[in-house]
Amino acid sequence: MAYGEYELNWIYDRTDGDCHLCGKKLSFINYARFGFRGAWEVEHSIPRSMGGTDHLNNLFAACITCNRSKRACSTRVCRSQYGRRRAPYRKETKQQIIRDNTITGSVIGGAVGLVGGPWGSALGAYIGGRIGRSLNPND
Repeated sequence: MAYGEYELNWIYDRTDGDCHLCGKKLSFINYARFGFRGAWEVEHSIPRSMGGTDHLNNLFAACITCNRSKRACSTRVCRSQYGRRRAPYRKETKQQIIRDNTITGSVIGGAVGLVGGPWGSALGAYIGGRIGRSLNPND
């Protein structure tokens, strides 16, 4: 099936430009350009051979190697080969998770730091916020 620019943008942005199977960063301009760095294709989460459709909810960006090696295998099985349980989040969702992790880490760090008084609380909040911010939202 030929995809228009709107569909390709939507599919690519759905995982923030990451392969939904292995998590590798993809290059939007290298769509269907085998052999190029970050080359990718549109992948059917439920293969057409198993009743999948071309509806946008069934389409994900995947690096060409992953897409072609998946064949009629289930997405869950393919992702598990890379230690993944779900598709990467959209950019906006990742940013929200990072904000939430930063706030939660700061609150917990500040509470634990209260043992050391006001300076301990401030230091704990800072360290907790940094740790929370460093957590990968796709894990």
